[in-house]
Amino acid sequence: MRQIRFEQISKSFDGEEVISGLNLEIPAGKFFALLGPSGCGKTTLLRLVAGLENVDSGKIYLGDRNITKQPIYERQINTVFQQYALFPHLSVFENIAYPLRIKRTKDKIIREKVYDVLKMIRLLGFEKKNIKSLSGGQKQRVALARALISEPEVLLLDEPLAALDPKLKEQVLIELIELQDKLKTTFIYVTHDQFEALTVADQMAIMNNDGHIEQIGTPKQIYEFPASCFVAKFVGNTNIIEGKLLEISDLFKIKVEGLGKFEVFAPAKKNWMIAGCNLFLSIRPEKIFISKKEIEGFSNHMKGRVDNIIYYGRSTQYNVILKNGKKLMVFEQNEEHFPQEIIDYDDEVNLYFQKENVVLLQG
Repeated sequence: MRQIRFEQISKSFDGEEVISGLNLEIPAGKFFALLGPSGCGKTTLLRLVAGLENVDSGKIYLGDRNITKQPIYERQINTVFQQYALFPHLSVFENIAYPLRIKRTKDKIIREKVYDVLKMIRLLGFEKKNIKSLSGGQKQRVALARALISEPEVLLLDEPLAALDPKLKEQVLIELIELQDKLKTTFIYVTHDQFEALTVADQMAIMNNDGHIEQIGTPKQIYEFPASCFVAKFVGNTNIIEGKLLEISDLFKIKVEGLGKFEVFAPAKKNWMIAGCNLFLSIRPEKIFISKKEIEGFSNHMKGRVDNIIYYGRSTQYNVILKNGKKLMVFEQNEEHFPQEIIDYDDEVNLYFQKENVVLLQG
């Protein structure tokens, strides 16, 4: 197992720079996700490491080996594409065996390896089936098997679940996690779907619209402690509230126009955090408690009126108009069949959040 390292990578298409001076190290043997909006350059980065595109400048390393100009077939890197790129005229067996056939591997070894990988992806008994007869999830598994049969050092997955329905997608995500954990192969997973990235990744990198890395960390680090407003809004849902930093002591005291003063605990003081500066408070909707009653024990309190309610089954989303006219989103877990308190449209409500559940971001 060897890590992938990008050093000062730049790439342009038709004079338009997609990636500029990018540095990134992907640890060996990890499930790593590249997450970002469409057009940010994440698929381009995947194609560069696969050898499907050439870099304009910079270097790519697999371990200590510079693979920047190495041919595709020498890189020990395979790709699973969004559309799977399977051969419709070949059986499941022959689709999986294809990489070994072109290497002129002996039939006995091909048979052993194909059946090993069929067992691993839970498709034993499907080897004679035609690709056209398979479901989307089964096709995805065949594409995975074909990519893995050559035992690559790195497996690249370019939005491989985009064509699957949500229920099947959840199932395949779990299977991918189990597969990577068993093989210990480095997986690099490209997606614009934050749910997929948070589900599968050991570590992840967030790319912005300019093709730069905004933040690298574990899914929990990125979700709980986003480094910027872009990351906070892109990964999950959040409420961004503009305020002014009044005082720094054991707690940060912040004034929000039309709402009053709030106390926030921040684990570390940043250089830009000085009294009088403008900043943003990021509060996840599930970290806000909503009630028509006034309750003690919370650090911070706001009032508002329920403007909209969206029922999701396991949770309910309330869109609340605050006293200053701004909107706030609240998620409430539906834990009881018959809740003691029913919140309806146009109800006046109290919103509570703890000082530890706020992230301060630079204004």
